[in-house]
Amino acid sequence: MSSDVTVRWLGTNAWEITSDGATVLIDPYVSRTYTGATKPGEFNPDTPITVDESAIDEHIGAADSILVTHAHFDHIADVPYVAERTGATVLGTETHLNLLRAMGAPDDQLAQVGGGELYQFEGYTVEVFRSSHGVSGKHKSLLFPGTRPGEVPKRPEVIKDLVEGGSLAYLVSFGAISLYFNAVPSFHEREVAGIRPTALFMQGPNPHYPDYEERLFAAVGQPPYVIPTHWDDYEEPLTEPAIDLFGGAALGEKVAEHSPDSQFVLLDHLESFTIEA
Repeated sequence: MSSDVTVRWLGTNAWEITSDGATVLIDPYVSRTYTGATKPGEFNPDTPITVDESAIDEHIGAADSILVTHAHFDHIADVPYVAERTGATVLGTETHLNLLRAMGAPDDQLAQVGGGELYQFEGYTVEVFRSSHGVSGKHKSLLFPGTRPGEVPKRPEVIKDLVEGGSLAYLVSFGAISLYFNAVPSFHEREVAGIRPTALFMQGPNPHYPDYEERLFAAVGQPPYVIPTHWDDYEEPLTEPAIDLFGGAALGEKVAEHSPDSQFVLLDHLESFTIEA
């Protein structure tokens, strides 16, 4: 028998999912370090990695699992502290986990995945899918590309040290309610075809990916709920209303056009939404 599932947006691609006493976190990053990434001409890849422990303590409580989609600073910088504080199992690629080890994450809590895994946890399952990070610019460049296989690297000091390291997507299911988290505007179409989630978490329109929204809706069906993610200015305060830089609201138009039976749910910072069983 399914229980209600509540999701809470922590900004960027950070999500808290709770149901019947279980808590799953997606990319729990709330430090919101200023790097200039969202300001034209101000981005500094040599910005030191900082972790705002007080913000984490304020906004993130217990966790059973932490699911990492990729290793850029705005996705994993806070994970070592969150993992140590909560004791949660952390899923990620070899590179993600090696970078986390280098930043002091508890090694015995790290579970390596690469796509294709289906794991049973207490009260929920997690299915892992290969994905690809979004690109930008004329030449379709990837921010901080690379991997860190094999030996654990030296401790990352600045944000460019946190390379992408491969991207993943996740289907988290609590009984009959399932949530698919696609953190980037790219996806492996043939791998996710037919998964039919209750709620689809996706980015807004992106000019580099033709018919991105239409193709994704076709692959996963027209889900009951579509919820935009990673659409805010993630270097502005989490305690202030989200600033729409990446098409959060515009996604609603695409939903109306290509998945009209879906309910579009635009959440603000720290706002929750409950899917009833």
